[in-house]
Amino acid sequence: MEHWVSAWGSAVSVAENRPERYARDITVCYPIRIPFDGRALRLTFDNYCGVEPITLTKTTVLANGRFHAVRFGGGAAVTIPAGGQAVSDPLTLPLRREDVIRISFYLADFTLMRSVVFACGPLSEGLYANGDETENPAISIHTSRKTHLFYFLTNVSVLTSGENRALVCYGDSITAQDWPDDLALRCAREGFRRTSIIRRAASGSRILREYHCLTYESYGLMGSRRFAHEAPADGADAIIIQQGINDIIHPVGEDVNVFRPMSDLPTVDELVGGLTRFIVQARDLGYRVYVGTLLPMGGWRTDAPFRQDMRRAYNDFIRETPLIDGCVDFDRALRDPARPDWFLSAYDSGDHLHPSRAGYERMAMEVPRALLK
Repeated sequence: MEHWVSAWGSAVSVAENRPERYARDITVCYPIRIPFDGRALRLTFDNYCGVEPITLTKTTVLANGRFHAVRFGGGAAVTIPAGGQAVSDPLTLPLRREDVIRISFYLADFTLMRSVVFACGPLSEGLYANGDETENPAISIHTSRKTHLFYFLTNVSVLTSGENRALVCYGDSITAQDWPDDLALRCAREGFRRTSIIRRAASGSRILREYHCLTYESYGLMGSRRFAHEAPADGADAIIIQQGINDIIHPVGEDVNVFRPMSDLPTVDELVGGLTRFIVQARDLGYRVYVGTLLPMGGWRTDAPFRQDMRRAYNDFIRETPLIDGCVDFDRALRDPARPDWFLSAYDSGDHLHPSRAGYERMAMEVPRALLK
């Protein structure tokens, strides 16, 4: 029996507050790779972090060499209230595995570009352009610019065979970067053709805290405001959670940064408690639950022995807890055996917190095959 399955997904968080945070008369375009055959599309646009309504004037899908109009309740335009979302009418069209479609939406009037996340990787890049370019198959490089910011579009679902399913990857900036894309490419390469990879990641976000100031509000919502909103995905039956490092590294003391007091530092038990709440919520969705260990952070600018002690204790919980179906031991895969609190040099991007391209590829290879079938 056919069902709706998320073929692509994103989180939603808060844009960095800049004077130019409003946009007008622009088109935003995202190429989306389709992981399995299907016969209809359904799009979700989300203004979860918005503080005023937004209007999508026109939305199109470029597929099979032609443009298809997207409707919302039969109309071309849709207004999404602050904190709300809009799901399109189903769009019937044939889709084939590894097709790349292009979703474009036009914002005619002044729009607060607040609900957004950053994402990068070999499958994650879009563009924005001046004017209405929703039916232009070859947008000029002179009137457009590439972007890794994903505004408003948070889900693309395909009406597909009942055997197809989605795997959710939930996390922070490490998951916002390449490894979910590398995992999707691994699925295609190794013949796991019934599984889509859905990224729900917000850079800078923590499990237990968020910032309530203009300077750092773009560091993302806390888990109690993120997880229940982001973890659900059409047709998903499993999730990989990889989060917690920002809770450990962010607090530095008000003498260093008034917005980052040491009182924000959780205990390991509090951090484990937050993760456990994620696990319970994921179980309520009917998911199998896997948790990734926190990566090495030796040499990071706030590295300190007490932070390493916290990271190791948290990772020990992940490796040992019976509450989950499995541990994805990213830490063990990427660390230097001679200095286990540090990355192996080939896997270090250079900032000592985020992996290199090779490191992200290694993370994707650590996901158990049984989770991709």
